[in-house]
Amino acid sequence: MQKKWPVRLLSGGLVTLALVGIAVAAGQQGTQSDPLITLSYLQQQVTPSILSQVDSKISARQTELEEKLTAVTEEYAKEVESKLSASGGTGSGQSGSACYEVVTLTAGQTLTGGAACEFLLRSGTATCVSDSAPGLVDMTDGSTLANGGALKANHLYLGTIEGRGVKASTAVTLLVRGSYTIQ
Repeated sequence: MQKKWPVRLLSGGLVTLALVGIAVAAGQQGTQSDPLITLSYLQQQVTPSILSQVDSKISARQTELEEKLTAVTEEYAKEVESKLSASGGTGSGQSGSACYEVVTLTAGQTLTGGAACEFLLRSGTATCVSDSAPGLVDMTDGSTLANGGALKANHLYLGTIEGRGVKASTAVTLLVRGSYTIQ
């Protein structure tokens, strides 16, 4: 019996030493210099803070890019307007606008366009008017239309030379861009 006593004491000491080591190791987790972070802290504090910072940076960058885009488009528009006014290429009818204008013709009327005048037949029937070939260029399907050829609805036609135009067979509605006269 006397021989078991030191073994028991030694075993008890080792168990106590192991428990003290575990307690010390557990006590060192989450110190002031290295805290533990819980999932709820991440979800409720850290993640919203990061997302807020990202959103503000994205918003600032978007505003910056929109301002740059606006500046570039305004500069481009001014450049195009100056080139068009220098070449005399603006104008639809007498208005001088670079936009499409709705023009209505009655049967028998002829619309004659200037160089680079565009025609888009919206309703009615009309034919090409030209003194030489090609009359009009069908920009929708890449073909040409000779004098007397029928225009197709919703096709965009280009008069490459001054004097090309459209003659209404019935009441016609056209979209026209460029200078023109009606007879």
